[in-house]
Amino acid sequence: MRGLFVACLCAQWCGTCREYRPGFEALKTRFPAVEFAWVDVEDESEVVEDLDVENFPTLVIQHGTSVLFYGPMLPQLPLLERLISTYAEQSTEEAAAYAQANADRRALQGVADVRSRLAR
Repeated sequence: MRGLFVACLCAQWCGTCREYRPGFEALKTRFPAVEFAWVDVEDESEVVEDLDVENFPTLVIQHGTSVLFYGPMLPQLPLLERLISTYAEQSTEEAAAYAQANADRRALQGVADVRSRLAR
């Protein structure tokens, strides 16, 4: 199973997204083992077609195909850094168990698998 993946779902017209992007991109050097993707919800609408993206930025964090986090986040990079650090410490088994731990997380599996959608 591939490691950690972080996608930011945003829109080019969103001023907050434009301000957030340089910091998001800079996280690639802080976390070189993590795969990052910037997804414009309008330019790549087929990737987010089933997802309900109401606020920006919306983040998806996956370990392999297991969705660990999906939702809007305040555009504060330290929050995202803390989440990445926490999830990066999980083994494949721990991540899979976390992804299935409750009904809300189970409902995200498959639906919010942005990594697989980008690979198509």
